[in-house]
Amino acid sequence: MANRFGGFGGGFGGGNMQAMMKQAQKMQQDAMRAKEEIESTVFEGSASGEMVKVEVNGAFEMVSVKINPAVVDPDDIEMLEDLVVAAYNDAKAKIDEKKASSLGAFGGLI
Repeated sequence: MANRFGGFGGGFGGGNMQAMMKQAQKMQQDAMRAKEEIESTVFEGSASGEMVKVEVNGAFEMVSVKINPAVVDPDDIEMLEDLVVAAYNDAKAKIDEKKASSLGAFGGLI
């Protein structure tokens, strides 16, 4: 049945809606592929002029820690602990930046 605006009821344009759904599915697949790529990538973070380095994958799992012996002071373990945390946070910031640039609006959804 034709409506007063011409055309038939439904209001979503039929073929256009299918094309939009296909495009949305493709975008979601592309975002998932980018997410998988990021999660398999290893990012390096460092602190104190690279005295402490960590490697963290894109799923935020720490892969390795390297500590320069010069930074190890048995009387100041807290400083070393802080450097490990700072190095991890540096790697995490790099991962977050990569996710934001690669995934855009999908970043928080995937």
